[in-house]
Amino acid sequence: MSEVRTLKVALLGCGNVGAQVARILLDDADALAARSGARLELSGIAVRNLDSKRDVELPRELFTTDADTLVKDADLVIELMGGIEPARSLILTAMQNGACVVTGNKALLAQDGPTLYEEADKAGVQLSYEAAVAGAIPILRPIRDSLSGDRITRVLGIVNGTTNFILDQMDSTGAQFADALAEAQRLGYAEADPTADVEGHDAAAKAAILASLSFHTRFALEDVYCEGITKVSAADIAAAKEAGFVIKLLAIAEKIESSEPGNDGGISVRVHPTLLPREHPLAAVRGAFNAVFIEAENAGELMFYGQGAGGTPTASAVLGDLVSAARRVVLGGPGRTETTTGHVPALSISASNTSYYVGLDVADQAGVLARITHIFAEHGVSIEIMRQTIHRDAASNVESAELKIVTHRASEAALAATVEAIKGLDVINSVTSVLRVEGV
Repeated sequence: MSEVRTLKVALLGCGNVGAQVARILLDDADALAARSGARLELSGIAVRNLDSKRDVELPRELFTTDADTLVKDADLVIELMGGIEPARSLILTAMQNGACVVTGNKALLAQDGPTLYEEADKAGVQLSYEAAVAGAIPILRPIRDSLSGDRITRVLGIVNGTTNFILDQMDSTGAQFADALAEAQRLGYAEADPTADVEGHDAAAKAAILASLSFHTRFALEDVYCEGITKVSAADIAAAKEAGFVIKLLAIAEKIESSEPGNDGGISVRVHPTLLPREHPLAAVRGAFNAVFIEAENAGELMFYGQGAGGTPTASAVLGDLVSAARRVVLGGPGRTETTTGHVPALSISASNTSYYVGLDVADQAGVLARITHIFAEHGVSIEIMRQTIHRDAASNVESAELKIVTHRASEAALAATVEAIKGLDVINSVTSVLRVEGV
């Protein structure tokens, strides 16, 4: 019986996820060896501060501040440091020295993925990043491998647990945004500085990765339209609820066909608060959970659901990539390369097709509805639902009407122009809400 090969594994970073990865590597060494065909030896853990307190008790001799030397002597490198540098340089050094790399660094992949893919291809090593999107949910490999014989037309994803928790709290309890955010911070779902989450930047980086895999074209962070949830009010949530919708922060990547001869259209990649009918599968995703909903020509509709964050769930995705990379090293052959097959242009938000929810406070007088509907028709936007509620201002004793309008799908440009034209009507007191709608 041949001796089992040993592969050296270097771990960069020992935060919440890194600590759990190290624990599993040590505790489940025999099981991982059986699955990968090699003994995975944790050769070291690179950290900035050797004395930092960690959630998991690990052998002190494993820790080092010399990350550069550690990666040069490794067969497999796990990068969980986050940020752009020194993570980028260390990954490139590892690959140039023949090591396969597993990373969860969505910001780096969204910003400089092409450089990393090219270096991995040149070095003949594997670059894996399942943990970069949706935590424990196996979504990138199914898109890349299981659906490689199909044609994906649309991806809708709840890919940020913090914002989903906040919006779910606002929906279920009636809380204001600030109160729901404070609760998310108290429970550890939101950072002390939640900007990357609530402004949509985290979801945008993941949207770029999902779009790149789904449409076999490189998309970067600058290709993603990004709008966060800070302007979503309790009144927006309540109005959506009354109309049978729930508000979610969605990452959306979809193919937009063109009617112009010789123009094949392009891909719209966007992140923004979105109304979903309550019967839509994504509407039922509660708390800090994530889900990705895929529409493909032959497979139809698919949904992947699970924990999108947390040390242990995300470590599961990291270890899955590690075992896969280890098996490739043991069996030989080229690394799994990027699946780009051409260039499909990224389209601006104005080219995307969506529906709108528009909330209006208008004068309660004859002819108002006719004037509003005329503007919609003039811009080629069809109204699907319109509801009117009369209310009286207690201070002025003046009656006004609240209109809630949901449109059919139309181009973003046409919808935006419609809203701007409506704002100019003298019978409009205010436009109380404008949100995009999917799933209708």
